Amino acid sequence: MIDPAKIRCAMMALPEVEAGECGESLTFSVRGKGLSWPYLARATPKGRREAAPGVLAVRCRPEKKALLLEAAPEVFFEDDHYRGYPAVLVRLDAVGEDELTALLTDAWRLQAPKPLVRRFEAGT
Repeated sequence: MIDPAKIRCAMMALPEVEAGECGESLTFSVRGKGLSWPYLARATPKGRREAAPGVLAVRCRPEKKALLLEAAPEVFFEDDHYRGYPAVLVRLDAVGEDELTALLTDAWRLQAPKPLVRRFEAGT
């Protein structure tokens, strides 16, 4: 399973990424726009949402989400709360490190200001 330290390392390598308040939090943003966050699930309908260990929500385009859900349902999923929302739920014990890093980088590209993305891609 990919641990929080690896996720943090991948996210903090991207320009202007900010980490959530807690040291172990998997909440990351760029200029106030969310990139990833812990998945909060309900144990019972109408029950309180609590962090589900081993699952990360990651921002993505709806088209990409549909492809991921179809191609690898053992890795990517959604629930009623995320249906129609531009984020996919990722099982950290099933996803590869390179695949998750690419997904997180895509989330950053989606949310970061375009001039910042251009500078990053140009390597400056």
